[in-house]
Amino acid sequence: MLTGHAILADCRAAGATAPGDIIIGGLFPIHGEVEVPADLSVPRPTQCVNFNKDGFIKALTMIHAVESVNKSPVLTELGISLGYQIYDSCSDVTTALRATAEFTGVTTVSEGGANASNCPLPIKAVIGASYSEVTIAVARHLNLQLIPQISYASTAIILSDKFRFPAFLRTVPSDLYQTQAMVQLLSNNDWTWVGVVTTDGDYGRSALDSFISHATASEICVAFKEILPDSLTSPNMISAIRQAAATIRNQTKVKVVVSFAKPTHMMYLYHELKGWGPGSELSERVWVASDNWSSSKDVLGNIDQLDISHVVGFTFRRGDLASFYSYLMSLSDRPDIEQNNSFLKEFYSLQNGSTGTAAENLKNSTNADQVLSVGMAVSAVAHAVADICSNRSCKTPGTLQPWKVLKALKGSAFEHNGKSYMFDMKGDINLGYDVTLWSAVRGVFHDHGVVAEYHTINDSFSYSSEETKKLLSDLMKLESKCSPACEPGKFKKTAEGQHTCCYECTNCTENHYSNNTDMDSCLSCDTEIEWSLAGSKMCTPKTLEFFSWQDGFAVVLLTLAAVGIILVLLVGALFQRHHQTPVVKAAGGPLSQLILLSLVGSFVSAVFFVGHASSLQCKVRQVLFGLSFTLCVSCILVKSLTILMAFQLNPDLKNVFHRFYQPYVFICFCLAIQVLICTLWLVLASPRERTTVLLTTLLAECDEGSYVAFGMMLGYIAILAIVCFVCAFKGRKLPQKYNEAMFITFGMLLYFISWVIFVPIYVTTSGKYLPAVEMVIILMSNYGILSCHFFPKCYIILLKKEHNTESAFMKNVYEYSSKGIIDSSHVCGSSVSQTVEKCTSYPYSISSPSCFMSLPPIEPAAPQNGWTLGQDIQCINKSTQPRVFFTGQLNQTYHVKRSMSL
Repeated sequence: MLTGHAILADCRAAGATAPGDIIIGGLFPIHGEVEVPADLSVPRPTQCVNFNKDGFIKALTMIHAVESVNKSPVLTELGISLGYQIYDSCSDVTTALRATAEFTGVTTVSEGGANASNCPLPIKAVIGASYSEVTIAVARHLNLQLIPQISYASTAIILSDKFRFPAFLRTVPSDLYQTQAMVQLLSNNDWTWVGVVTTDGDYGRSALDSFISHATASEICVAFKEILPDSLTSPNMISAIRQAAATIRNQTKVKVVVSFAKPTHMMYLYHELKGWGPGSELSERVWVASDNWSSSKDVLGNIDQLDISHVVGFTFRRGDLASFYSYLMSLSDRPDIEQNNSFLKEFYSLQNGSTGTAAENLKNSTNADQVLSVGMAVSAVAHAVADICSNRSCKTPGTLQPWKVLKALKGSAFEHNGKSYMFDMKGDINLGYDVTLWSAVRGVFHDHGVVAEYHTINDSFSYSSEETKKLLSDLMKLESKCSPACEPGKFKKTAEGQHTCCYECTNCTENHYSNNTDMDSCLSCDTEIEWSLAGSKMCTPKTLEFFSWQDGFAVVLLTLAAVGIILVLLVGALFQRHHQTPVVKAAGGPLSQLILLSLVGSFVSAVFFVGHASSLQCKVRQVLFGLSFTLCVSCILVKSLTILMAFQLNPDLKNVFHRFYQPYVFICFCLAIQVLICTLWLVLASPRERTTVLLTTLLAECDEGSYVAFGMMLGYIAILAIVCFVCAFKGRKLPQKYNEAMFITFGMLLYFISWVIFVPIYVTTSGKYLPAVEMVIILMSNYGILSCHFFPKCYIILLKKEHNTESAFMKNVYEYSSKGIIDSSHVCGSSVSQTVEKCTSYPYSISSPSCFMSLPPIEPAAPQNGWTLGQDIQCINKSTQPRVFFTGQLNQTYHVKRSMSL
């Protein structure tokens, strides 16, 4: 680090001067700090220490820029030239104000405290200063006379306020854009847990506030804020540096540190961190440098082993250095410049008089952004002066006033190096930023130069090349977070009072999900159509469930229904072919076909319980079953009632029943009641399609509309079945070939068992297999009736043909009748072979309710054992006394009655 000293006199002489028609001032931090005397009881000159090569190069840049515009047509065509007076601000506000006093012609103070001579200087504009806190103080002073001030480096946001700083302009962007760019870089790399180091001055405080504002909006948390004293001579500087170093070391999760400090502050900080270098956690950190020190390689000082990984810096846009490099190399050949530039003399003295080495040193330390911003400031003043002087003579003293120059600066564009620029409404020129990268490998730094550009208009980065893009993308592998990223399926749960970046990752609850990392809350699934388990990354669409055609159970039941229909059709065809045989007639004749037809309808209704039910299907399946099975049971009831009338009723009542009994009318009446129930059901509360929302599925099912109506429909069938069962049960001991009552009893018993099982199962069952429950019961009932009523008859027709004859049936009737007459002898008072006197009628059941067998007349035969068989089966004793005989054809109802004479 270069060091040197300079003393301020009473009427302070400029460090570098050059004559001209129009004089402009310059303020540069040629030295890094001042030494304040221990005794400040009286005003004393201050001593500037620590020669600042960066500030000196900026001053040389201004000198070169003035010489360049003086040679340009902008001024040569008007015959005027610019001169300059450059002062050293010493990076100190007080020292800068002393220089400002020289610009404005204010009297300075001598060492003894008396007024010194006035040193009025015709300054029309000021280029500077560098640091914002110095610039702000100078700007307030220059505002008194509206002397335009153009800064080449001060970026404090407050300086854009034209109400407070009407004469201030700058050729660099405001910190508002720099902090925005930094936050964008952090966001792009997902660095949410960062530290900040800044200085306790206008620039540092302003930059810190702006950064925190942008970071908070982008959900980036500041883990710590280390604020260093702005003045390097502050007694708290050493302790502040140590405290900042300790914080950086202890905050192990903070891998990214943003710094708005000055170069010297960063040099001291790196020296303090030196002991934690290679192999330590410090080597994993990334430093994000502001324009304050991003271009200064001197921050490393003499550190050659410290591995601080990467430094990503934001610098102002760079200019062409070729012309300035030529100027630096020619300095040793121009004694006139050295004669009027005490700064250059001091620099040469620090170089031990080696001008060649000094020029090379300056060239290697030059920052392209400084050359552009300072050169633009000088060009802006030159064009403003040219605009004014094109209409008047500016060689006469007092002709050109500073506020005129200020007005010209604000109102017109200017050119620099072939490009046009213009100050905006806030007095800024916003060109964006260049992003630089330094990387350290085994303690050796590599300057990769500009790796990207930041565009303030669309808040985006563009990379210089694919190689530089890869260099920056490698930084993304480093993680700087307070808490690990919450994976999809979890959300961030922040404890009260903690940073929002410090959280626990908690699983999303059921029916909630998160599909991105680090989500603040889980999103809700649409539970009507979606669902999710706890910790889900997405919602799963609810599957629509119903008793589908592809279901294995459905296939079995449908197969049984189809087989049932086929069996019914085969039985119907068989009965139709043998409709004149005694078995078919005993089975009911035409009624058997009606029963078979109703069974077809019942089997078909079972099919409607499968598939995605529509509202129409919901209506059809219940109504079709209800009507079909009602018809079936009604026909069976008619057969049962016929049995009851045949042998179990009193003869007098039987005659009454014969007169009014009409089987088909009775069947229609029973069916009509069920039609009425179903009609009211369909009209008042019709079954309809319903989609039930379950936890993970959607159940497509039928809403029965009114369970009362549903119960009435089934209850009505049950009532008919009970009556049928009672009637059939009384005739269970009839002749074997006519004993339909036994089969009816078994059939109804199976029906009752099936539906008694159905009710509790149906009430307690839910889900897609609920329709299968009713379907099973329907099939059981149908197969029960088919098996009990028709399969035995089919067996006789197909395999026992000898039993399907009139003689076989007559023999069975005769045997049963004989047994009945003998058993009734106690009623008649004697055996059958004796004279039957006072023999009362005794009813017998000969056939099932559908016994409609018509036999041709049989010729009387010789009496056998005292009996004669003829058209009327007769029971005659030998004394030709009153006889007992069967009257009527076999297609009628038979009963035993007595006859008083032959």
